[in-house]
Amino acid sequence: MNTRSLRFRLLWWYTIWLAVVFLATGAVVYFGLANYLERNVAASQKSRALRVAGLLQREAGPGRSGLAADIKTDFAPEASSRFIRVFQADGKIIYQSGLPEDQSFDPQQIPPPRPQTGTRRETLADGTEFILTTVAEKAAEQPVYYAEAGESFSPALEELHRLLFLLAAGSLVLAAVAVGGGLILVRRALSPVGEITRHAEGITSRNLTERLPVPPTGDELEQLTQALNRMISRLDEAFQHNRRFLADASHELRTPLTVLRGELESLVRQNVMDEHSREHFGGLLEEVKRLAHLVENLFALSRLDAGLAQSKPQIFNLAHLAAGTAEQMCLLAEDKYLTIKCIAEVPVPVEGDRSRLKQIIVNLLDNAIKYTPERGAVTLAVFARNGEAVCEVSDNGIGIPAEAIPHVFDRFYRVDAARSRDRGGAGIGLSIVKAICLAHGGRVEVESVPGAGSTFRVHLPLAREQNHLPNS
Repeated sequence: MNTRSLRFRLLWWYTIWLAVVFLATGAVVYFGLANYLERNVAASQKSRALRVAGLLQREAGPGRSGLAADIKTDFAPEASSRFIRVFQADGKIIYQSGLPEDQSFDPQQIPPPRPQTGTRRETLADGTEFILTTVAEKAAEQPVYYAEAGESFSPALEELHRLLFLLAAGSLVLAAVAVGGGLILVRRALSPVGEITRHAEGITSRNLTERLPVPPTGDELEQLTQALNRMISRLDEAFQHNRRFLADASHELRTPLTVLRGELESLVRQNVMDEHSREHFGGLLEEVKRLAHLVENLFALSRLDAGLAQSKPQIFNLAHLAAGTAEQMCLLAEDKYLTIKCIAEVPVPVEGDRSRLKQIIVNLLDNAIKYTPERGAVTLAVFARNGEAVCEVSDNGIGIPAEAIPHVFDRFYRVDAARSRDRGGAGIGLSIVKAICLAHGGRVEVESVPGAGSTFRVHLPLAREQNHLPNS
């Protein structure tokens, strides 16, 4: 599980809060019950000590010879595991009960008597917790006597510790059940988020008409989804406006550029101007041709974005198309003494717009020829792999820097603007390649090592019907 996800953080804080509540509840129950038991035992010992003091009033004589018999008769301390002691203010013990029958404590370990009234808690040498309550009794013309009653608190502590263990075990079980329930609740609460995320991942500039599913929860998540849909609508309007502007501008520029190109070509062919003027107008003609090529590419991009650039799909052999295109591009390569090697022997059937897919091969080969030094080599390979048609163009040219690879398919992006302009590039060719690939349900990727060359790889779906594959 992703520890930074909202689901994990909600479950984590819910678990911590639940643990704090259980710990606080257990502590309150434990210490509250311990205090209650201790006060209850102390109250019973005080009541017993007062009853013993009442016996002192009935007994006469300095020795109080009948006191022991009365205490044994009324209280039976050894049988009931109680402790009773009577002593004078000087510490002289008049009576002290013996060893209890269950041997829960040793009376000899109880500290010596103190001529102080009240309740105190003592820890005996063997670790037994003991509670003692002392009361004073003074009869007329008699010395002060103290009656002391006590009881072991260890059995109550053992039961309390057993209860603490049961609380801990029960809390763990309840915590596990609560965390499991919390996990289910968090999953149910955040399940619309996963669906919204999946739909959002599928929305691109080509399908901005789609909208995110709005969960009918009535909470902040529904409000967020509605806000995102409104944002997508605004983006769709902006993209449509830009596409219309690009298409209209490109279309309007084509006619005046064509006229200007024709006029300049007519002037250059005439012999009415000197050599310097002819060179000057020749340079203008080259710039007009470059501008016309740019406008044509922009017009093609606008039609691809609008989904209007493809003709009726047909099934054809991509390997045969690549071989013919490579042969045509050899004329450009001869000027730089480059060799173009085409590896396309096995038929690779694809379905799509033949002219557009040929444009992919032309643009990639033209790009490789431009950026490969003289006497270099360019390789075009077409093959089928993992259910896809792959068209691969490799060269041993100047390569692409690593930081520029993520941007090579961006429109008007040029790795080296000055050199690209010298080679006639405007940063549109690779953008067209990517747009055509996306229109055919494919993708394009690039690998490059600066100074060693680049490889552009186009992946397209293989055609399903291959029985009547044409030769071209």
